Amino acid sequence: MKLQLQIKMNEALFLRNPESSELGKNILKHSVQLIYKGGFEAFTFKKLAEVIGTTEAGIYRYFENKHKLLVYLTAWYWGWLEFQINYQTNNIEDPIVKLKKVINLLATAVKDDEQTGYLNESLLHQIIIAEGSKAYLTKQVGEDNKQQFFKPYKDLCAVIGVIISECNPAYKYPKSLASTIIEMAHFQNFFMNHLPSLTDFGNTKEEAEIIAFLNNLVFSSLEKSAVEPRV
Repeated sequence: MKLQLQIKMNEALFLRNPESSELGKNILKHSVQLIYKGGFEAFTFKKLAEVIGTTEAGIYRYFENKHKLLVYLTAWYWGWLEFQINYQTNNIEDPIVKLKKVINLLATAVKDDEQTGYLNESLLHQIIIAEGSKAYLTKQVGEDNKQQFFKPYKDLCAVIGVIISECNPAYKYPKSLASTIIEMAHFQNFFMNHLPSLTDFGNTKEEAEIIAFLNNLVFSSLEKSAVEPRV
């Protein structure tokens, strides 16, 4: 029996809930495909409307602009990833094993989730790697933050931070390490495939190398904190 996946989205991100209609679901589905193929800068509502067979005005009835659409997609992905982490670590008692599982989930290619036919998580994961930071590296980040657009990302970091604290309660930086793991997993994947001289595994292009690097980074930090006196 499959668990019912429900991700509550911030209503300030859309004018009309895209999951409430076939057109809205098509907007999400084809937005992911177009952004994945051509990048966010080249993506426009005009191109999206042509692919879907609707009008730009029809798309604007759902989203005010493409920035909010990107924030919606990234927020949805973070909510989906938090669900996966909670589900796949639910029966793991050892926090170290649990944290290693989280690292694997963050650094491994994502398979499309059959529960969400209108969103391809595999493509969305690649968008997060290449385009995700554009959701918050903007001039309006402060205003967006006031509207809690990034709450799903913060919630995900909090979940991982709790696991880090379970591994070593004396560690002072669980949230910082949590966000570092997430970003590092994405940056190293991007560098490995596009700027290989910035990594030590550009020639192998193996996700296992990224996982090994993250495990070394995380657990070295936690072990060092456990033996060093706090100043």
